[in-house]
Amino acid sequence: MAESAPPLCPKIILEGTRLTRKTELAFALNEHPRVVGPRRYRYHSPVISGEWGGLTNQAWGPSPISFGPEEEPAAVEVFRTWTRLFELHRYYSWIVDRFHLSARADQQRRGRDFDDAGLEERLLPLGFAIVLCTRAEETFASAREERLLVSAKPDQYDDLGFFLAEQRALRRLAAASRLPVLELEVAGRTVGDLAEEVADWLDHRDLLRAPTGAVPGRPAGAAGAALDQVR
Repeated sequence: MAESAPPLCPKIILEGTRLTRKTELAFALNEHPRVVGPRRYRYHSPVISGEWGGLTNQAWGPSPISFGPEEEPAAVEVFRTWTRLFELHRYYSWIVDRFHLSARADQQRRGRDFDDAGLEERLLPLGFAIVLCTRAEETFASAREERLLVSAKPDQYDDLGFFLAEQRALRRLAAASRLPVLELEVAGRTVGDLAEEVADWLDHRDLLRAPTGAVPGRPAGAAGAALDQVR
């Protein structure tokens, strides 16, 4: 009896500022047959987010990304707990909607630094990769108008300068990451097209299945390599 192929179990961190279609892309990737395999019905498949504001008992409260000094111990423990869960379930697919780069960018903006020392060292052998969703700066205004039609908290989109600055910060952090990074331009493209581009990149970089030897997606010893670009 022939052995079955190893399961598809990619581990994708979607980073990017708001209005870059990260969450829509997360859901699309989590059901994409080339990414997680064909599914005849919907079942539990994890999408987690660093933007979950559950650290305090308030709506739109601080998250593991936007935490203040008083929430820092809990936020750090959230990242450690998620990372341990990834290690224990390394043969399952994980789609993460914002993670440690967003936390570092937000904390640096506040004049602090998020100590994620050792985090990427644990994510790297699991096969994690970063998809950095970006858009041309001149397209943010039209993206905001589209989002305001459905947003429950429209005032969070008032300051486009905040998003432009955060996008630049995330690019700097992604360029220094040890994980494989794809920068994905989202403006003027459908979510389906974006998902296909990500699937192509994961396949090309051998990131769809659990690593069996050398770290996938990067040459041996590489760190801080230039970001891949998809336009």
